[in-house]
Amino acid sequence: MANTIHVSVVSPEEEIFSGDAEFVVLPGVAGELGIYPKHTPLITAIRPGTVRIHFGGGREEQIIFVAGGMLEVQPDNVTVLADTAIRAHDLDEAKAVEARRAAEESMANAKDDIDIAKAQGEFAAMAAQLAAIRRLRK
Repeated sequence: MANTIHVSVVSPEEEIFSGDAEFVVLPGVAGELGIYPKHTPLITAIRPGTVRIHFGGGREEQIIFVAGGMLEVQPDNVTVLADTAIRAHDLDEAKAVEARRAAEESMANAKDDIDIAKAQGEFAAMAAQLAAIRRLRK
């Protein structure tokens, strides 16, 4: 590929993806970001949602769910340091529904602001994961 950017998506457990792509789309905290080769350097937080890696040439895009993390962009490299990262084909709707229900229960039973914030974060991640699963099935 002539005009590509190297993309790495890593979580604390493993490297999920490493390869060249034409562009990447991912959920920044201020909105969706599109990253092309020669992009201006950038560091930002990302919110729960999907990272879509486009290869071009008729190849199917790679989709990865991330539950937040950090993004570093250099002109020839994109690095996603995800809190949690799951390949689209590994997403489990039943587990996500159960985790969202558990987060709702935790919010209802929280005794202080820290517990509430933690439960709200987990709920947001599971809601985003369920939205990603449903979008992928369409």
